[in-house]
Order: sequence, then C-alpha cells, then structure tokens
Amino acid sequence: MIVIKLILISCIGLISYQDIKDRQVYWFLYPILGISSAILFYNSTLPELFFVSIGMNLLFVLTLIIILIVYAKMKLKMKINEAIGLGDILLFFGLVFSFSTLSFLVLFVFSLLFSLILHLIVKKYSKWPSVPLAGYISLFYGIAYALHWSGFTNSLYAY
Repeated sequence: MIVIKLILISCIGLISYQDIKDRQVYWFLYPILGISSAILFYNSTLPELFFVSIGMNLLFVLTLIIILIVYAKMKLKMKINEAIGLGDILLFFGLVFSFSTLSFLVLFVFSLLFSLILHLIVKKYSKWPSVPLAGYISLFYGIAYALHWSGFTNSLYAY
C-alpha cells in the first residue's frame, strides 16, 4: 500500500504544481489519481459500499457539471470551456473514486472553499487571471490524505 500512497501523493503534487505554475496538466495524471485513490478506498471498505459510493459520487459530480453548463450558458453567456477548464472536470471525475459519499461531499465542498480563499489571497501575485482550480483542489486533497495517513483524522473512508 505504501507504493500506492506514494504514487497518489506524487500525482496530487504534480497536478497541483503543473496547474498552479502553467495552467496545463498532463492528462494521464487524472486516471492515475483515480486508480490509486480507488485502490486505497477499495482496500479500506466493503466492496458493496465502494461501488455504491462511487455511483453516488459520480451522480453528484455529473449534476454539478450539468448545473455549471446551464449556468455558464444561460447566466454568464459563456461556453463551458471558458467557465471551467477540462483539467478541473477531469479532476472531479478522478476524485469520484477517492472516498465514501459523505466524506467525498464534505471534502469536495471544503476543497472549493479552500480554493476560493487561497485564490483571493494569492491572486495579486499571480500572472494568470484564471483560477487554478485543479491545482488548489489537489493541494487540499493532498493535505487531507497526509492528515489521514499521519493519524490526525481516522474516518475519511468510514461513511
């Protein structure tokens, strides 16, 4: 399992670094993130809970993306690729495999809040006008995994 954890944390670090630095992330990092987080989640829970959780997480992410598409088109009068990057959407789908539904929802919402607060703090130092959402969310999930693996939190896979 230590190898999977190292792969996962390396992948999270690379996504965060590449997105914050250049706003371009290698596409193959997202499936690696999904597979490695799925292996860790599967080994920490019952198979039935694993598949139900992935289905519920996927339903949540699809609903979120549909709402985002409608909002961007109707209210903002923008195309979806102008409102959110493909890397951000791929990260959402990669994270679907990471935790049980309740933990996923809590972590996802707090990762978005973390991204907003972090961007408000560092935007004056950035040369880019856009938000590196995948980078900030990856940074948050990296911190969450590190806290879990170091024993500060013990119930990320529980619910």
